[in-house]
Amino acid sequence: MSEGEKKPSVLLRIAVLLGVLALIVVLFLFRDQVQKLQQYGYVGIFLISIAANATIIIPLPGVAITAAMGAIFNPIGVAVAAGLGAALGELSGYAAGFSGQGVLEKRNYYNKVVGWMRDHPRWIFFIILLFSFIPNPLMDIAGMASGALKIPVWKFLLPCAIGKILKMLMFAYAGYYSVAWFAPKP
Repeated sequence: MSEGEKKPSVLLRIAVLLGVLALIVVLFLFRDQVQKLQQYGYVGIFLISIAANATIIIPLPGVAITAAMGAIFNPIGVAVAAGLGAALGELSGYAAGFSGQGVLEKRNYYNKVVGWMRDHPRWIFFIILLFSFIPNPLMDIAGMASGALKIPVWKFLLPCAIGKILKMLMFAYAGYYSVAWFAPKP
């Protein structure tokens, strides 16, 4: 890969990171207005989480929203709503793999994940659980691999939902406890 090909990738990653950080700051600064989202409650968090996870490879700041909502709502409720929505959103990657139109079929990391899942069927649950828990785009690869291997949807969604709920629990509590750091002292 030439240096010209690496720069846009690095710049894109930096831009995405800055965008996520900016979103967190904006959500904190306008937390009073964000509280108006209470009218949508956990259903709103669920729907936002589906949308944030329905993208393939391109991450959207679903965890940032989860952290912000954890500061407003009950963090456990936020984690469950966001985690279930995130798991359903991951069906986009599963569907891409199932349809046989995988964009990553010629990539080594995709083939490694497919190989792990095909060669170790007893570990599929834990592979999906781990990939869904770690905040990175590898979950999209695991979703596409699961679809390509025709793993039953429920065997994909169950570990995905557990991993996503546990991940969202961490971010919801991070938001819940971070408010105390920034709240004005009496």
